[in-house]
Amino acid sequence: MIRDAKASDIAAITAIYNDVISTTNAIYREDAVDESERLVWFEDKKKHGYPVIVADVDGLVVGYGVFGSFRFGEGYNHTVEHSVHVASDFRGQGIGKKILEDLIERARLQNHLVMIAAIDSTNTQSIGLHAAYGFVESARMPRVAKKHGNFLDLVLMQLML
Repeated sequence: MIRDAKASDIAAITAIYNDVISTTNAIYREDAVDESERLVWFEDKKKHGYPVIVADVDGLVVGYGVFGSFRFGEGYNHTVEHSVHVASDFRGQGIGKKILEDLIERARLQNHLVMIAAIDSTNTQSIGLHAAYGFVESARMPRVAKKHGNFLDLVLMQLML
């Protein structure tokens, strides 16, 4: 079930986020965060009218998704950037697809025109998933980030909503 996240989901969201930080290059940061940081993030998204959603399997939060501002400034108000993360034990089961589908629909309902995905170039599964939903690569940015001593390339993909 995909549903709106609640403050009581922050512990699970934080655990998923920190696992993604420590085991993948999907998030370009190295240090784990605590629940208070994720709660501030959650409240900021809600304050600005952006969705934070979770995938709930029998009462267990196994993934989450969100979108928000792409860049600062009113000229970008029609464009959003999203994130989808799934707990490691639940990847490959279609949960990310369901979260992405829901985020796309919510962006359309909010009258956004463009949705951006920023994906590490080695994450071919995510690139393939986004391509399957109509996202097209719009930029490939070599060596824009560094994690665990390695320079990383970022792929930007966009969907015209």
